[in-house]
Amino acid sequence: MKFLILNGPNLNMLGVREPGIYGTVDYEGMVNFVKEGCAAIGVETEFYQSNHEGSLVDAIQSALGLYDGIVINPGAYTHTSIAILDALKAVALPAAEVHISDVTKREPFRQISYAGMACQVHVIGQGIAGYVQAAAQLKAQIEQQ
Repeated sequence: MKFLILNGPNLNMLGVREPGIYGTVDYEGMVNFVKEGCAAIGVETEFYQSNHEGSLVDAIQSALGLYDGIVINPGAYTHTSIAILDALKAVALPAAEVHISDVTKREPFRQISYAGMACQVHVIGQGIAGYVQAAAQLKAQIEQQ
């Protein structure tokens, strides 16, 4: 099984950006952690990060026929991007939404997730381990179909 792991704006700044919220592991460390965790559960991964909405939409569209599922942390686009929602719906690949922080306990504007509306799995507030949890849950759902 092969998943595309997508990360939106500012996730390239992990380890630097608000470490009290997002932790001290940098982006490369997160990628290595998730890659190893997913390999342990039998999921091959490819990672893509962009600060640009259109690039994320292009990556989602390009996933069709190449991946069994998508694990996405859209960053701030979670709360603003209908384009990412539409791309996820268009490719109709099984998808999991991940957030490192617990967005349900943050600012009111973070309470809506457009991308999450197209996701079957939601893992929120589990730090970088949430990516592996989301991949495991998504894999289980795919295998049950």
